[in-house]
Amino acid sequence: MVRIHPTADVSPKAVIGEGTSIWHQCQVREGAHIGEQCILGKNVYVDFDVPIGNRVKIQNNCSVYHGAVIEDGVFLGPHVVITNDLYPRAINPDGTPKGNEDWEVGPVRIGYGAAIGARTVILPGVTIGRFALVGAGAVVTRDVPAHGLVVGTPARLIGYVCACGRRLQEADGGLACAHCGAAYNDPPV
Repeated sequence: MVRIHPTADVSPKAVIGEGTSIWHQCQVREGAHIGEQCILGKNVYVDFDVPIGNRVKIQNNCSVYHGAVIEDGVFLGPHVVITNDLYPRAINPDGTPKGNEDWEVGPVRIGYGAAIGARTVILPGVTIGRFALVGAGAVVTRDVPAHGLVVGTPARLIGYVCACGRRLQEADGGLACAHCGAAYNDPPV
């Protein structure tokens, strides 16, 4: 069963997976593909042709623009913005309005199980690895490795995190999680 709140604007040309909930005032554009068991919180915007995997949670007020690919199990905190244009302009140099043919989409990929903190901005051309964790308020300008922990503006790598989300510590020539006991190579792959 799919749940779509009556105030949501979901294109009939979007594909919505079983068990997905789309809440108040969301907009899902044509060609978007939302996987199974996803939750799109209030006022989420999903642009045209954006693929979103299964079991993805997108919190209130997120904007996911064309060119983004969201893999399974991703968490987007409140007010995350995934951008798609490195050279934004409303007009061309001659003053004419820019159209679709006047810009190049910069792709963004967010890997399996990654979590993106509240109010993060992700710039075009970035790949965020599996189970990476981006701290709240970060501006991500370059790739984040699998299990990488990045914070700040611009975001910088400060360590690695376990699949359970806890920070990894050095142990026996590798990395380990004190919370769940998982062990990883250094760096995790």
